[in-house]
Amino acid sequence: MQYRRRLRSRITFSFLLFGTVLSGLFAISTLFLQNYYEDQLIGATLKQELDDYLVQLHDDPSLLEPFSTRIQGFVTRPGDPNRSVSAQIRNLDSGVHEVETAAGYFKAAVRKDEDLWAFLIYDITENQRLTNQLVWALAVAVLVFSLLSLALGLWSSSRVMKPVTDLAERLGQLGEETPSPGLARWFPGDEVGQVAAALDSYAERVHHLVERDREFNADVSHELRTPLAVISGAVELLLAQQELPDKTRTRVLRIARAARQSTDITTALLHLVRAEQGVNEDSKAQNVGLIADKLLHLHEPLLESKSLELKIVSEDRVSVIAPESVIAVVVGNLLSNAIRYTPTGEVVCTIGNGRVLVEDTGPGIPDAELSQVMDRHYRGEGVSGKGSGLGLAIVKRLCELYGWSIHFENRKSGGLRAELKFFGPN
Repeated sequence: MQYRRRLRSRITFSFLLFGTVLSGLFAISTLFLQNYYEDQLIGATLKQELDDYLVQLHDDPSLLEPFSTRIQGFVTRPGDPNRSVSAQIRNLDSGVHEVETAAGYFKAAVRKDEDLWAFLIYDITENQRLTNQLVWALAVAVLVFSLLSLALGLWSSSRVMKPVTDLAERLGQLGEETPSPGLARWFPGDEVGQVAAALDSYAERVHHLVERDREFNADVSHELRTPLAVISGAVELLLAQQELPDKTRTRVLRIARAARQSTDITTALLHLVRAEQGVNEDSKAQNVGLIADKLLHLHEPLLESKSLELKIVSEDRVSVIAPESVIAVVVGNLLSNAIRYTPTGEVVCTIGNGRVLVEDTGPGIPDAELSQVMDRHYRGEGVSGKGSGLGLAIVKRLCELYGWSIHFENRKSGGLRAELKFFGPN
């Protein structure tokens, strides 16, 4: 099916179909005309010869019947008592007929008057043999012309499709950072050149739009870091005061955690905007277990009055070369979603074997919706509370940037399991 959908295949098939149909119609018309004119010529000649012979026979009753290698003439009385003519021909009506007998194929001109019957028989066996040979010759000609049409179609389609193929190859070589592909200069001013010029114009507009959006996001993310730094500094000064009331200290700690989360998200968004991982050969490996432990304390205020327990199970050390803020955003979103949608029970974060596993005892997600949980602005049916549906979409983009994988599935015992794989098992 894929081959038949290709434009080049359609052109080749059109040539093949056109050549086959045209040569086939030519062969059929040749056979038809050959048979038609042969029948007309032989039939008219036999009838004329028979009429002339009968006229001469009336004038000269002793005139002999015409007879040669291929033509036989017979004159009998009605009923043909001598049976000189076979019954197959004798029973024919007046006119010209084509008869097949055991001896071969014949044209028979028959004239039945009241006083005599006359027959003029012409052997066309050789004509039939030549006709059969002509049929085979025309069949071979149709096959040859079909093959020639196929070859011509392949050659023509390659020539016709070469500019389109070149255009597709040049488009495939373009990178995301290419400001303007400049395709039109490689093609003449035909239809393909017009398409290339339209693609140049479209690519330039899209590039400007993407650059403007990227610059805006980068500027916003960058500018947010300054007020967040001010907030974090002010919070540290407040927490340094010994006489600070416990209730106020708790609220300031919430502000500190929120500022830390905002800083991590801003840094992660900057990496997404710049499409860079922010790591090099000197980057150190981050301990995912320590980051998860910090996140667990940051999310404790989300428990409020819930009868919910948070656990961390460390099977072995997992170290990942990536910015700490990126790991915090990805793992933090998984934890916050589990806490938000689990009213009672527990949320367990298991670390080991090159992955982070977050399991909860909440209602889970309908199987039909599992494939959509990481789509932008997606929120499941019946979900209440605040949320824009962007958290997991950001997680998905970060995982794609760093080559990580994430998978969601419902637990048999109830709840949801989210598995984040940094790399395969050792």
